[in-house]
Amino acid sequence: MSDADLDEIRKGRLAQLQQQQSGTDRVAGNGGQDEQRKQQEAEARASILSQILQPEAADRLGRIRLVKESRATDVEDRLIMLARSGQLRAKVTEEQLKELLGAVAENKERDGTTGGKIVISRRKGGWDDDDDLLNL
Repeated sequence: MSDADLDEIRKGRLAQLQQQQSGTDRVAGNGGQDEQRKQQEAEARASILSQILQPEAADRLGRIRLVKESRATDVEDRLIMLARSGQLRAKVTEEQLKELLGAVAENKERDGTTGGKIVISRRKGGWDDDDDLLNL
């Protein structure tokens, strides 16, 4: 990732923070402003992600979003954090995205917030129909 890209990201973030600051100075309560702010944040996220992801990685992240939106949001947050802190030197490849997905999945499992596990508990004891055949 070049210095020009990072400067562009910083300028976009600064503009976003200034808009948020001016928005908090005004009287809150207008639903349209909230909608507009959310839309601007989504556009800023999309802009940053397009700058830091290769097309293949962006496609994979889009497919992940279709299946599990919360996982895609977690990965996007981590990528944006890495970009803002200057830890990304080049665009993220699909392989690097897979590694990041694995790291996010491990963190979720460690925290116990996966929610995707299904536990089946079977009854033990006298519920077997074959026991009736023994009494004949």
